[in-house]
Amino acid sequence: MNRLFHAAKLRKHRRVTAILVVGAIAVMLGAWAMSRGAVSVPTTVVERGEFTDALPFRGEVQAGKSVTISAPSQAGDLQIIKIAPEGIAVKKGDVIVQFDATKTEQDLAQYQSALKSSDAEIAKAKAQARLKEEGDRTALMKARFDVESARLDASKQEILSEIEGAEKKLALADAEQKAVQAEKQLKSDHDDGAAKIADAEQKRKQNVYNVQLAERSLAALTLRAPSDGVLDLLQVWHRGAGMSIPKTGESLWPGAPVANLPDLSTLRLSMRVDESERGRLQLGQKVTAHFDALPDRDFSGQIKQISTTASMDFSGGWPFLRNFTVEVALDQTDARIRPGMSANVRVTVDRVRDAIMIPAQASFQKSGRSVAYVLQGTKFEERAIEIGRRSGDRLLVAKGLQPGEKVALQDPSAKE
Repeated sequence: MNRLFHAAKLRKHRRVTAILVVGAIAVMLGAWAMSRGAVSVPTTVVERGEFTDALPFRGEVQAGKSVTISAPSQAGDLQIIKIAPEGIAVKKGDVIVQFDATKTEQDLAQYQSALKSSDAEIAKAKAQARLKEEGDRTALMKARFDVESARLDASKQEILSEIEGAEKKLALADAEQKAVQAEKQLKSDHDDGAAKIADAEQKRKQNVYNVQLAERSLAALTLRAPSDGVLDLLQVWHRGAGMSIPKTGESLWPGAPVANLPDLSTLRLSMRVDESERGRLQLGQKVTAHFDALPDRDFSGQIKQISTTASMDFSGGWPFLRNFTVEVALDQTDARIRPGMSANVRVTVDRVRDAIMIPAQASFQKSGRSVAYVLQGTKFEERAIEIGRRSGDRLLVAKGLQPGEKVALQDPSAKE
C-alpha cells in the first residue's frame, strides 16, 4: 500500500516538473522570438547636439571676369583650318583659332607689288621733273644772257646808224620776250612735275593703306589668347545646321564670337533662389559645395552677393519664374574647377545648440501625425513627436523624445 502511494506521488511530481520545464522553455522561446523581432528592426540613438539648419540649392560655376574672342569683323570667307580643343589651359599668345589665309596672302602680295610700282613711279616722276626743270633753268639763263647782250648792243645806238639802232631795240625786245616765256615755261613745267609727283604719291598712300589693311587682316586671321586661362568654346549658328561648337573645316561669319577666356581667379558659384528662400539668406552665411565632377572632396565658402531685384529664369520651362541670383565665393581653389560645372550647395541659415535630433527616416506619418517607434525592452512603443525643423536628412525634435532613447529606422508595425 505504501509502495503504491509512493509511486503515485512520484508520478505526480514528475508531471509537475515536466509542466514547469515546458512552461520555462515556452517563456524563453517567446522572449527570444520577441527579442529577435525587435533586433531585426534597425535602430538609432536619439542625439543631443548642435542642429545645423541648411537650405539646399543647385549652383553653377561662373567667372566674374571673362574675355570674349571673336572672328575678325572685316574679312571675307572665314574657314577654320585649326582650332584649340575645348577646356584646355592656354597661355597668353597661344593660338586659339587659325583661319585660312590664302586669299588674304594673295591680296597682300598684290598690294605690295603695287606699292613697289608706285615707289618706282614716284622716282620716275621726280627724275623727269628734275630734268625738265634743269633744262628750263638753262633756257632761262640763256634768255636772260641774251637780254643783257641785246641791252648792251642797244646802248650803242648813238654811235650806230638809225637803222642799226632800231634793229638793236627790236632785238632787245625779242630777247626780253623770250626770257619771259622761259620763266613761264619753268613755272609751268615745275607745276606739272609737282602735280605728277603728287598724283604718284597719292597712289602710293592708297597702296600703303591697302598693304597695312591686308597685313592687319592677315594678323586677324590668327586668334590668340589675350591672357592666361581655360578655353571655353561657344556655340555658333551655322546655316542649315543650327547651333554647335565650331570645328576645323567649318566657316564662320565675320564678328562671330568663338570662345570665352574666363579669369580663373574670379570663379564663383551662381545660384537661382526663390523669393520664399531669399528672406532667409544673408551676406556672409557659410556654404558647403559638392561638385558633381569632383566627388572626392567638398568645398566651403560664403555668400558674397545677393541680387536686390528678381529676374526672369528661363531655365525652368514655362511658365517662367522670377527669382534672385546669389553668388558664392569659395574658400579653396582647385585647378579642376571649370566654368559651367554644377554643384549641390548647402547654405547654413541657422544653428540651434542643445537640440534633440534624429534621422529623417526615423519619423513616420500615422493618421496625419508624426510618430517615432521607441524601443522599450523587447518591444517598440509608438510615440507621437513634434518636428521643429528639418535640414537635409536630419530632424530637430521639439517634443516627444529624450536623448539616449533608441528609435526604429523602419516601421516595426509593418513587419507584424
